[in-house]
Amino acid sequence: MAMEFEKDTLDALAKALREVEKGFASLPGWGARAPGLERMPEVMQQVAERLQDNYPYFHPLYAGQMLKPPHPIARAAYALATWINPNNHALDGGRASSAMEREAVAEIAGMFGWKTHLGHLTSGGTMANLEALWAAGRLDPGKKIAASAQAHYTHHRIASVLGLPFVEIPADARGRMDMQALAARLASGEIGCVVATVGTTGAGSIDPLPEILMLRDRHHFRLHVDAAYGGYFSLAGNLTAETREAFDLIGQANSIVVDPHKHGLQPYGCGCVLFSDPGVGALYKHDSPYTYFTSAELHLGEISLECSRPGASAVALWATQRLLPIEPGGEFARGLEACREAALSLAKRLDGDSRWLVPFPPELDIVVWAPRAASVRLVSELSHRIFDAAARRGLHLALIHLPLSYFPAIQPDSTETHDTVLCLRSVLMKPEHREWVDRILVILDAAFEEVRGR
Repeated sequence: MAMEFEKDTLDALAKALREVEKGFASLPGWGARAPGLERMPEVMQQVAERLQDNYPYFHPLYAGQMLKPPHPIARAAYALATWINPNNHALDGGRASSAMEREAVAEIAGMFGWKTHLGHLTSGGTMANLEALWAAGRLDPGKKIAASAQAHYTHHRIASVLGLPFVEIPADARGRMDMQALAARLASGEIGCVVATVGTTGAGSIDPLPEILMLRDRHHFRLHVDAAYGGYFSLAGNLTAETREAFDLIGQANSIVVDPHKHGLQPYGCGCVLFSDPGVGALYKHDSPYTYFTSAELHLGEISLECSRPGASAVALWATQRLLPIEPGGEFARGLEACREAALSLAKRLDGDSRWLVPFPPELDIVVWAPRAASVRLVSELSHRIFDAAARRGLHLALIHLPLSYFPAIQPDSTETHDTVLCLRSVLMKPEHREWVDRILVILDAAFEEVRGR
């Protein structure tokens, strides 16, 4: 049977659009007509043809980068809101959508046990992390930002943009921040904020929050948790005890970032930044009387570095969380658990196969592995060839350079000076991946045999 997109939501969208119209029935009629509509079918045909030139991000055989299809209700609610096109900078531009944003963000904060918070949506994790580090720099001027070598590269870049000094802390053999190295740097008193990553984008590793919090008690730094990728796994019931302990401590951070456009089933771009202390809002203070004039309430633009922001993102997130509440044991949480089960299954099967090297079991739903070979150069070459051979068969994986120290079985020869090795990586972030592991392995086996046959 040929693959088909879900289309039932088109009828629901049309019905909802007629309902929105009723709210404006008292307005006098007018001949609203956009220019060029008679040529729209022709241009839309061109758009559809151009969009065919994409990897099938929506399909279970796409198991490469962090691209999760939005839920149909998110697509439909986002589209519905664009007929109004609200701007969630000020209440004047997005009255209903601003209220929906506050409600949806409060529910995200509730995942971490926060009843009191300051937060809002952003265009993505980069902007959300920028706001958190900007606040850290304002609250501890002159102090350094510290993050793991396996943290997202955006933290180093953000520190540079903000003019904040940055310290890179080495990672251990599981891709987590090395606690001895962090303790040594904290002893100097130079670090004002530590970024703990809960779900690195490379390997899905979780920085050891219990130890970081013990160090905070001693050195009194600000703790920012970058849970852009992993945050929603707070709801999953099938984490290891060690990983569960880290997630249970996220609420002790000073700030948190989560990306609804990753595991939150939202279209790009939708990030979220949260602060435990609402007093941080004073840092954003500015005067824009021409913007804020209809309400004495706090406008979201008064607690955001971004000005204009799409109210449609808030509407889509709100609708998704009405349909699939973000709570342990619910349908949304079970989807996350299925993703993790898929990763555990794939990793176990690969680890039991003498052709592959798996450095450590997945903590979330990301699996990294490498073909077994005699040298670093050959491992990297094989990874690249297998990646290409799998893609020719319709299986789309990812490639990543990881520290050679993760793979003690790979011994560089005397002529090699590499400190990293090119590996294969799979992000199993669709619940359907759980049922597709066998199919993925069949294609991966065929790709391996093709490359070996050469």
